[in-house]
Amino acid sequence: MIGLRLVLNDFYDRYQLPLFIVENGLGAKDVLVAGSNGPTVEDDYRIDYLQQHLVQVGEALQDGVDVLGYTTWGPIDLVSASTAELSKCYGFIYVDRHDDGSGSLARYKKKSFYWYKTVIASNGASLYQD
Repeated sequence: MIGLRLVLNDFYDRYQLPLFIVENGLGAKDVLVAGSNGPTVEDDYRIDYLQQHLVQVGEALQDGVDVLGYTTWGPIDLVSASTAELSKCYGFIYVDRHDDGSGSLARYKKKSFYWYKTVIASNGASLYQD
């Protein structure tokens, strides 16, 4: 994950322009499970991936890099642009739809949805808490 910090430093050193990170994220074959508040996805792997990258953005800011912002991939699961499949999920909200077209299209908030909501509300301070 330190690669993001290194690239941010390199680009900023080279161009001396503010940077904005867009569409960072993790695609995975998420599994819908029963949760205390209804169906959900326990996507700790996505939370870990994003948390580690955001910590590196914070480190780059400490290095003096002018980072204007950061966005993840789309907030809701979507059709893969490269394969037209739905089996690999990218968002914070699970969509009940499968590659064969079956599914209810119901939406369920993943664990990462609530985690990222806290990150945003704390302006990133929650990244450094256990």
